Amino acid sequence: MKHAYIFPGQGSQFPGMGKEHYTNSAFAKKLFEQANDILGFRISDIMFEGSEEDLKQTNVTQPAVFLHSVIAFRSIDPSASSGARPDMVAGHSLGEFSALVANGTLSFEAGLSLVAVRARAMQKACELNPSTMAAVLGLPDEKVEAICKEVQDETGEIVVPANYNCPGQLVISGSVKGVEIACERMKAAGAKRALGLPVGGAFHSPLMEPAKEELQAAIESTDFHTPSCAIYQNIAAKAVMDKTGIKQNLIEQLTGAVRWTQSVQSMIADGASTFTEVGPGKVLQGLVLKIDKTMNVAGVS
Repeated sequence: MKHAYIFPGQGSQFPGMGKEHYTNSAFAKKLFEQANDILGFRISDIMFEGSEEDLKQTNVTQPAVFLHSVIAFRSIDPSASSGARPDMVAGHSLGEFSALVANGTLSFEAGLSLVAVRARAMQKACELNPSTMAAVLGLPDEKVEAICKEVQDETGEIVVPANYNCPGQLVISGSVKGVEIACERMKAAGAKRALGLPVGGAFHSPLMEPAKEELQAAIESTDFHTPSCAIYQNIAAKAVMDKTGIKQNLIEQLTGAVRWTQSVQSMIADGASTFTEVGPGKVLQGLVLKIDKTMNVAGVS
C-alpha cells in the first residue's frame, strides 16, 4: 500500500507559524531568510509576530503556508536533501505548489516565486470584482451544481462550485449577489448550512481570469522538472506525471474547481492507504476521513 503526502492551502495559517522551526533548525532558518530575500519583505517577522489579521492578507497568507509546508516536509527526513519520499502527492488549492516542490517538479525558489505572483495577482483580481465564497453543507454535489447553474442562467450573476472538499461539503464562489441568491436556494433545497466565508474574493471561479493570465505568463517562463512521483492535481483529480500537463493544470486551477474529494478517491483507488498532511493545521486529515474513514491519517507541522 502507498503513502500519500498532502499539503494544505489558504486558511490553515496561524500566528507564530514556523517560529519553532526557525529557532531549532539551521536549515529552516536558511530557507526563511532565502524566502525573505525572494519576496522582498520579511515574511518570517509576520509569521512569527504578526496577528491573525496580518496573516489573512493574501500576499502574506499564500507564501507563509507554502513556506511552512515545504520546511515541514523537509524536516521529515533530514538525511534526504529533498525531504521525505512520497509515493504520491496532492495539495489543496495553494497546496499544489508545495506538493510540486515535494515531488521535485519545482525548486523551492521557483515554487515560492510562483506563489508570490499568484498571491499578488489574486489580490488584484479580488479588488477588481467584489466577490465572495460560501460553504454549503448537507446537499449532494449534483444538487449544488444544479442550483448554481440555475442562478447563473436566471440572473446572469456568476456562481459556481469551487471546492469539492468531501461528500456533503462543497464551497461555492462568485459575485456577492450570485452567492447570496444561491445560498437562499440551497437552504430551501434542504442544506444544513449555506454560510458565507470570510474571504477576499471568488477564488476558483471565472472572476479570477485576470489573475490566471498573469500566473500563466509566470508559469510558462519557469523551469519544471520531471516529478519523482505522480501529483493528483485539483483540476485533473487523477495521477499526472507529464510536465506540460502539470503546467496547464496549474494554470487552469485558478478559475477551475478544486476537486479534492475526487482526487483523494483517485489516490485511494491507486493504492494509497496512509495520508500525511504536511504543513499548518489538520483540515485535510479530517476531509480524508470523511471521504474514506478506513484511511490512516497523520500530520507533520
